Formats: sequence, structure tokens, C-alpha cells
Amino acid sequence: MQFKRPDIIRPPSEWGSYFLPLTSGCSNNTCTFCSYYGSKLQTRPVDDIKAEIDALALFMKSSICLPTIPKVVYYVAQDWDGKKVFLQDGDALVYPFPKLREVLQYLNEKFPNLERVGIYATGQDILRRSVDELKDLKKLKLDIFYMGIESGANEVLQKVNKGVNYDQLVEAGRKTKEAGIILSVTTILGLGGVENSAKHTLETARILTDIDPGYVGALTLTLVPGTPLYEQSQRGEFHPISPFQSLEELRVIIENSSFTSCFFSSMHASNYLSVRGRLPQDKRRMLEKLEYVLAKEDNSLLRPEFMRGL
Repeated sequence: MQFKRPDIIRPPSEWGSYFLPLTSGCSNNTCTFCSYYGSKLQTRPVDDIKAEIDALALFMKSSICLPTIPKVVYYVAQDWDGKKVFLQDGDALVYPFPKLREVLQYLNEKFPNLERVGIYATGQDILRRSVDELKDLKKLKLDIFYMGIESGANEVLQKVNKGVNYDQLVEAGRKTKEAGIILSVTTILGLGGVENSAKHTLETARILTDIDPGYVGALTLTLVPGTPLYEQSQRGEFHPISPFQSLEELRVIIENSSFTSCFFSSMHASNYLSVRGRLPQDKRRMLEKLEYVLAKEDNSLLRPEFMRGL
């Protein structure tokens, strides 16, 4: 089967990167809330990846476009500064280790000024790698993992078929940090619904404290048509929290988590209110903003529903 290039789905901080697909879909395709639910994982042949890297290098040097190369390559490359690459797709770290190393070596050869490579990584992806393997990837400038924690509550993780539990996520975070790789994690406000809101938030604060990542991004649950969680909501089996309840969850998580040095952000488009800052230094300021909006309960202070996105 011919490899189908995935749509560009990336962390907000990778906006200036070149997006290089290694896979399409997600190997962990059972999460009930995710748009990747039921997707079939495809892995891209190394020679095909190298051909794109060659074409990219030629374009960056001589502005030559090859007719056999997808136009999106040149569309992304026209504003690229050659410093950062993001490897697609949903969990590209699942790509076979020897091939991943070969791709990274080739990238470094073709772009000697490359500063950093980033990748989505599930907890399962990280756990199947040894620390020495992760250190090898770090030497090849794979320097940041984006891992979805979603929740610290085992009950919630089990209900959404995350495929890993609290202890496994903490271990994945430990291995990443031991290898010297930057760890950026995401949590999802509202994932426990109304019934599990308190447990979800307190356990999420606890797991963030235990992992102590360098970056945390808080997202707010967006029910995606066609996913099991959406269908559960339609049947009344899952009860979504309100916008102001999502801000209360965010407040509880920030208040109850402890970090050595973490940039915490709710700037993602799914959220009803954006707060960001360095924790623990900015904790009081961030909490005061949330407490002000929660006290007002004024919908005009929130991002309108039509402006929210994945």
C-alpha cells in the first residue's frame, strides 16, 4: 500500500518547524476521545523519506522544485529557517529504531545547522525503548518528546482506553528525562466528565508533580463526532463539564501541582481561557486570573465556542 501523507497536526510550539512524515495514523488507536481512533498505522519507507530530505535540501540551496515531490513540501519549506524539524504523525516514535536512527543521521548530514527535532511519543513508545536508545536519539538532535498524559486518574485512563496507567506514564517520563530529552506533556480538562472531575483533577496534579516535566499544555476536551466518547455523550452515558467547570479544573491542577521549573500553558485553541507562566514562580498570578474569571462567571470573558478548535 502506498504511503498516504498525513495532515499536519502539530504542537503549537512547532509552528516554525519543517513537518517530515515518518508514519501516518497512530499505533495507539483506541483512545475513545481522539480523532485518531480506529486509524490504521502506516510506516513510510526510509528511501521515500530520504528522497524528501534530498528534495528539501535542494530547494533550500537552489530554490529548485521537483515535479515528483508533493507541493506541500515546498509550501512548508518556503518559510522554514532550517533549524527545527517535527516528525509526524501521531506517534512517530513507534517507527522502527534502526530506521529512525538512519533518518535522523541523514537529516543531520543534509542540514548541519539543524538545532532540534521534535516528535509525538506515547507512553508505550517510550517504554519500549531503552534509556541508551533514547540517548542515541538525543545525540542525533531528537531533543523533545510530546507525550499525552491526559489524566492521572487510573479510572479515567482505563475508561478512555489510554493503554497505560499512572505508574507507566511516570516511568516513561523518568526515562525521557534520564536520556536528557526535553519532555512536554498534555492534559485534557474535562476528560473525566462531571462524575470524575474531582478525581481527574487531583490525580492529574499528582502525576504532573511526580513526572515534573519541563512543559505542560492543558487542553479542554472537544467531543469529536465518530469517536466512542462522542457517542457516549449522545447517549447520556458521559456528561461533559461546563466551560466554567473546565476553568475550575485548571485552577485545581495549577494549585495542587509542584514543579522544579515548568512552563505551563493553556494557550491551546480548545481552551475557554488562556493562562501561561513559569511554575512555581508565576503560580499566584495565574491563579488570580482564573479566580477572577470564575468569580465573575461572565461568558464574555471566555473564548466563544465557535472559536474553539482542536
